[in-house]
Amino acid sequence: MEQGRIVVAQPDPVRRTSEIEEPTNLYVIHPASAWLTRRFARLGVSPNAVSLAGMAAGLLAGVAYHAGFLHGCDPRAVLVGFMLMVVWHVMDGADGQLARLTGRYSQTGKILDGVCDYATFAAVYVGLALSLAPRHGGWVWALVAVAGFCHAVQSAAYERQRQDYNFWGWGRGASPLARNVVPSGRRAGDVLFGLYARIEALTTALGESGLNGRLAVMLAAHPDRAPDIRQRYRAAFALQVRRWSVLSANYRTLGLFLCALPGRPLAYFAFEIVGFSVILLGLLRRQRRCDARFLAALEGVAAEAPPARPAPARALSVNVR
Repeated sequence: MEQGRIVVAQPDPVRRTSEIEEPTNLYVIHPASAWLTRRFARLGVSPNAVSLAGMAAGLLAGVAYHAGFLHGCDPRAVLVGFMLMVVWHVMDGADGQLARLTGRYSQTGKILDGVCDYATFAAVYVGLALSLAPRHGGWVWALVAVAGFCHAVQSAAYERQRQDYNFWGWGRGASPLARNVVPSGRRAGDVLFGLYARIEALTTALGESGLNGRLAVMLAAHPDRAPDIRQRYRAAFALQVRRWSVLSANYRTLGLFLCALPGRPLAYFAFEIVGFSVILLGLLRRQRRCDARFLAALEGVAAEAPPARPAPARALSVNVR
């Protein structure tokens, strides 16, 4: 494998996969992102610049939430923080659409996009902790730290389901069986990517059912049946992936706002730790059941058609370096 290159099946469409999108993305965030994307493309703005602009909005959201709880609760500052997070969501959608539209992909861009996502919530969480800890005590920092860890695990689990669906259902993006990337030589980027990969590996271990390996074998053995297998996968998993969207950043942004507006931001952190973790475990359990049903259906597909005949020996010649 070429160094620093991520295995990709085929180019992604500009817009994300609509059948697994939740309503706020489908009808609000992504249309706004698409409107900006066309204008950014005409102006020659890079996807990384859009990511950084979104992160700036996210950091300012942290400042606004911090200001909102310096002296009691200021609903106006909370509203400003919420609106700045919405701006971040729109820019977060625009950077990916712009990368797909212009073909300007890079490992650095992928890492930067993930860093910007976590930086926004880190800024908001830290901003709130700085305001709340002097009044409530140092335990607030422990609460926020645990909430941040739970957030990272839950978000990685959600993104993993989306990536699996796009790869197995549509043949897009990186293979779940080839997610490890050879170091690019950029120390900071490799450290960040390694941390993200470890979090994703934890969620993979929690939900592993053997489906990915079996799908890879089936598609290799029956390439002529690939469109049918992928269609069956989409029919079986689209609804389940939409259920996972309750763990998306959109609902965290909304939940944080609804808790902070009446002056109860600590309730959000408690729900992040307990509520979202219970939801994650429930989704993992349901996912394993869905995987088991689909694995059983795959056996039926395997029985319907004989394996594809091997190609002639002369067609197997490749250049080896």
